[in-house]
Amino acid sequence: MPRSLVIIPTYNEIENIEKMLETVMNLERAFDVLIVDDGSPDGTADCVRKLMAKYDGRIHLEERTGKLGLGTAYIHGFKWALARDYEYIFEMDCDFSHNPEDLPRLEAACIEGAGVA
Repeated sequence: MPRSLVIIPTYNEIENIEKMLETVMNLERAFDVLIVDDGSPDGTADCVRKLMAKYDGRIHLEERTGKLGLGTAYIHGFKWALARDYEYIFEMDCDFSHNPEDLPRLEAACIEGAGVA
């Protein structure tokens, strides 16, 4: 199976991060996740580190200094993913405005040849 990564930018997402990561980690298909955190003062990164230990090697954390913005967080994540040869890269907000349950269907569309999903 191809290596797929989900990029999730965060800033003060302590209320959502654990549920989001547990949902993605428990999908039938294995996805890696990169959290790009903009220095959340609420403990978001600490929660991510705790889950990194539970899901060894599948969750990654990039911590940035200060609130640098959503767009630059995604660009940072794309560069990180490309440097590590991920075949499929997905982006998702941490507030569940994107449903993580859709990831397997989106990945399947990519595998079947869709240019964009």
